[in-house]
Amino acid sequence: MSDEQPVLVDVADGVMTITLNRPKAKNAVNRAMAEGVAAAMDELDGNDAIRVGIITGAGGTFCAGMDLKAFVTGELPMLEGRGFAGFVESPPQKPLIAAVEGFALAGGLEVMISCDLVVAADNAKFGIPEVKRGLAAAAGGLIRLPRQVPPRVAMELALTGDFMDAERAIGMGLINRSVPAGTALEGAQALAATIVANGPLAVKLSKQVISESGDWSAQEMWQKQQEIVMPIFTSEDAIEGATAFAEKRAPNWKGK
Repeated sequence: MSDEQPVLVDVADGVMTITLNRPKAKNAVNRAMAEGVAAAMDELDGNDAIRVGIITGAGGTFCAGMDLKAFVTGELPMLEGRGFAGFVESPPQKPLIAAVEGFALAGGLEVMISCDLVVAADNAKFGIPEVKRGLAAAAGGLIRLPRQVPPRVAMELALTGDFMDAERAIGMGLINRSVPAGTALEGAQALAATIVANGPLAVKLSKQVISESGDWSAQEMWQKQQEIVMPIFTSEDAIEGATAFAEKRAPNWKGK
């Protein structure tokens, strides 16, 4: 793959694959990449034929973070209302899987933890080493990471800048699946296919509840959940799912 297009997008079988395509720069994020990712996320959410997204990196590396060479010239890889890489502050409504080979560092880790699920190579490395460059992991590393791993572990990574290996990452619940090196995308595609087989409305709204419920109080959580999920139980898909089960066939989802 060349660096001519900083983001490559492919859609097949209901799955959009977004490839960060600056391998010579270890897929460091510049403004053009952020804009390309943002456009892909718009298409992911706006196209009913696409059910799941996968984000990965070209050349055996997921993402090394912000393009520091661009940064020193004043270029920031952030978009208004979307944040770093064009989406970390506003992830898509549909499921997004990170397929990680090599390094997911600094902004690369922040891209990864903005995804819903992570499939990573067993030799992958993770970290937020911004402090080693006099910077801070302000694209989610300091606020999103402590919600995904024990806060003391997040503090260790933020203050030391040291890396975590895949074995520790899966033990901490930072990643879902560890697969042999070179097969992260294949593993993510298998996971995506499992999701695509399910009811799209149920998948989307289930993600919404899990994503939003962390801030709900005990007094309001049941009511808020009910408000979101009720359309599922009165949907055509719910009837189709039950009918397909009774008839021992695969359901024909309509997403409504």
